[in-house]
Amino acid sequence: MFKPRYIKHGHLLVRHAEKMLRYRRDILEEPAIAGVQAQIEKLREGLRDKDKKAVKEESERLHNLYTKHMPAGRDAGWRENVEVLLVAIVAAVAIRSYFFQPFKIPTGSMQPTLNGIIGHRAFFASESEIPVDQRDSYEKHDKGWYLKGYPTDAGKPNLFRQVAEFVVLGRNYIDVVSKEDDRVVRIEPKKIAFFFTFTQIVCERQSFFVYAPPETLAQDFKVLLFNQYKRDQVIARGAIDTGDQVFVDKFSYNFVKPRRGDVFVFRTEGISDRNRTVGNRYLITEDPGNGSPFYIKRLAGLPGDTLRIEPPLLYANGKPAEGFGFQRVMTAKPPYRGYSDGPLNVRDLENKLVQIRAEKETAISSGNSDRAAELQLEEQHMKGQLEFAQEKRPLPQGSYFAMGDNSYNSYDSRYWGPVPEENLVGRGLLVYWPFNRHWGLIR
Repeated sequence: MFKPRYIKHGHLLVRHAEKMLRYRRDILEEPAIAGVQAQIEKLREGLRDKDKKAVKEESERLHNLYTKHMPAGRDAGWRENVEVLLVAIVAAVAIRSYFFQPFKIPTGSMQPTLNGIIGHRAFFASESEIPVDQRDSYEKHDKGWYLKGYPTDAGKPNLFRQVAEFVVLGRNYIDVVSKEDDRVVRIEPKKIAFFFTFTQIVCERQSFFVYAPPETLAQDFKVLLFNQYKRDQVIARGAIDTGDQVFVDKFSYNFVKPRRGDVFVFRTEGISDRNRTVGNRYLITEDPGNGSPFYIKRLAGLPGDTLRIEPPLLYANGKPAEGFGFQRVMTAKPPYRGYSDGPLNVRDLENKLVQIRAEKETAISSGNSDRAAELQLEEQHMKGQLEFAQEKRPLPQGSYFAMGDNSYNSYDSRYWGPVPEENLVGRGLLVYWPFNRHWGLIR
């Protein structure tokens, strides 16, 4: 059952020698080919007789012939390393394309289930200025409220702590101070690779490169176009927590249908074009460099479902939505707030419909046929929205309704409509970084 080592080595050497002859037969001379073939036969004879001494001697002679006619290339080691690297790259691309794709949570629409990029100002003068969902992160000092662990002398934490917090929590610190009296004239996003978003703050006399997206600087640090700053005035100081990085399962949806309650990723390509043709004013802004963005939301409605939102509850087919993810939101226990109907509020839709019809009649009476046609489309869309909000119109086939768990701050299907089936990318599987309380499987 178990062959001696010298027998295995001999058979392996024979196979390599025969392979060498096939590859190099066109460039080897006949005497050389005959010599290798003869030595192969001698080794085979020793292997058949299981003569250990003969096998070792003939193996050494065949090995010498092999290296003589098949010398190792001068850069064989480099070639081998490059081949291994290329195989690894191809395997990684295949896995990313067909199985698992990394994705970064860009916004707060799924908070607190999944974190988007969150900015923490280093200092607030009063407690009332602190965002409600961040108050636990601040502590009182003589001059005001400081981010916990942040030095009160306006310096950054020590380097060791900064490195540790970045590795574990995905947190980085920013400290942007104006060097002279100046005014912001331009705020430009700069994306490096897929995950790293910087912002260039351009002033009239100076500019700054900050590791944070413009939206975070605007929302959490109030860095806005045309802001004016005095010399030595703080523009942005504090900490920024990167969005959760997740793996998306692109494989499952090829075999099983999406389920209500899935946290899923989808492309937004084509949604704005569709909305323009049906009179929906809500569009999705494209990234100038990367085109239509990818979104991650919770799948709230399947094809054929009827939905109704009565804050804080979400109803699917006449019953409160079932599943852990929905129940957690609908309890409205902080930090969750329940579901908001937003633009699907029935009374607001009825009032808008009356207003659109009045505007349409005015456009018709004034002979403005183009405007009347636009308002006719808007009226049809608004009527459909009202019927949907009243559970009179189900979701079309091949369409999925997406909502953020933080529906009070989520731009989702309530605004721009359902997601086409061909736009689905996959199910959010797990958070792989940072190592905060969200790390692990997504629920």
